[in-house]
Amino acid sequence: MSDSAVNKSGKIFKVELPISVQDTLIKISSLFYFALRNIRELLKPPYEIKETLKQFYQIGYKSFSLIAVTGFIIGLTLTLQSIPTLNKFGASSLVPSMVALAIILEIGPVITALIFAGKIGSGIGAELGSMKVTEQIDAMEVSGCNPFKYLVVTRVTAATLMLPLLVILADMIALMGGYIAFSITESSSLKSYLLSSLTNIEMRDIIPATIKTFLFGFSIGVVGCFEGYNADRGTESVGIAANTAVVISSLLVILIDMLMVQVTSIIF
Repeated sequence: MSDSAVNKSGKIFKVELPISVQDTLIKISSLFYFALRNIRELLKPPYEIKETLKQFYQIGYKSFSLIAVTGFIIGLTLTLQSIPTLNKFGASSLVPSMVALAIILEIGPVITALIFAGKIGSGIGAELGSMKVTEQIDAMEVSGCNPFKYLVVTRVTAATLMLPLLVILADMIALMGGYIAFSITESSSLKSYLLSSLTNIEMRDIIPATIKTFLFGFSIGVVGCFEGYNADRGTESVGIAANTAVVISSLLVILIDMLMVQVTSIIF
């Protein structure tokens, strides 16, 4: 990629970008086009309902156990670390509210999305990458099937819709973990703990936290499918596709979260 510029003497010279910068810009534009193509194919019939439901099970249900364990550990650890700190200021009664806000607004969605990216992003990248290497995708195109709609759209849709549900479940389990940790040092019933936790949470807090989980799921699904669908020939490209999918999708989760915090702070 090169461009022309004019120096002070009036001579035209070429400005060339480093190869690494060129590759990065090409990959970003290709990923953006891939996402737009996914949206376009999603709106066009026929719809792969059966395969989409199958991906709901593969992506959502089979990830629940890992997400549940992660959520429980988050709630338990965060509460145990918060109690001694707030006790120094005589504010131990604020622990449930602080933990609930931290989990629902930031820690729950982001940590769950990162775990989701590690499991689902790498799985999609490796699965589609192996299909690309073994020429199964080419065979689908030759047979008249639309592999993009069957393989990509279904997985991206499932990832987009299932991650918010997993985040909600992870938040609930994290609150239960927080209650267990809080009840070790403080005598409190589950009802009073939940009332204290949810008192300071408003809809303007929940809506942005929910919206960004859809963006997290969409970005993870798109990146995983992009890396696998465009894998190079050779068996080693499968591992590269899976690894790259995790790295890029995790980075996108952090970037989207940062942008959403700025946007919601202005809107809400």
